[in-house]
Amino acid sequence: MSPSTAATFLGPILAFDAAVSTAIHTAAKPFLPPFILILLEISADFRFSFPVSLSLLLSPPLRHFLVPFLLGLLLDLIFVGIVKLIFRRARPAYNHPSMSAAVSADHYSFPSGHASRVFFVAASVHFFTRSSSQMASPRSETFLDGWVRDGGEGVVKGEVLVGVWIWATVTAVSRILLGRHYVLDVAAGACLGVLEALFALRFLRFEQVLEW
Repeated sequence: MSPSTAATFLGPILAFDAAVSTAIHTAAKPFLPPFILILLEISADFRFSFPVSLSLLLSPPLRHFLVPFLLGLLLDLIFVGIVKLIFRRARPAYNHPSMSAAVSADHYSFPSGHASRVFFVAASVHFFTRSSSQMASPRSETFLDGWVRDGGEGVVKGEVLVGVWIWATVTAVSRILLGRHYVLDVAAGACLGVLEALFALRFLRFEQVLEW
């Protein structure tokens, strides 16, 4: 497909996406304090989420989950950056001025890195909960385990799982409300995050690393 043909095909889609995104942002702006949206943004920022996730390696029962999880976070960062540099879609003109770009690729909009990251987290926890083979680790309890895992079954508590999905959804939507992204950016990022979780938990499990 030539560039002119691609522009003819994608132009109306991107224009409609921009119009819908602008309408959502404009309608929600009077009702949502920016600091709440920025707090959600910080909670999903790689510079915050990766060190926090890394610290969870101190909990031995979680290591079977955390090794593919941490590798998946790194994969997400790299892949999203590459896709952004390929498409180079500009961010909305009304993007909130509080944004701080960590790398040059962050100046581009498609796909949403925050959306891919939070849906990667939520999908990873979801799939991990339903993977009986990963739950076969020794029952070495820590303070964190009491909060996260069910004492009888050893799986992630239902309320924790629901809470993670709610956080992921609200954070992804906040990217549109804050003016950081268009709807299509967020939808693509969310789908990418789920696919990355499937890939990480299937192909990035290095059991021999977990015996330390």
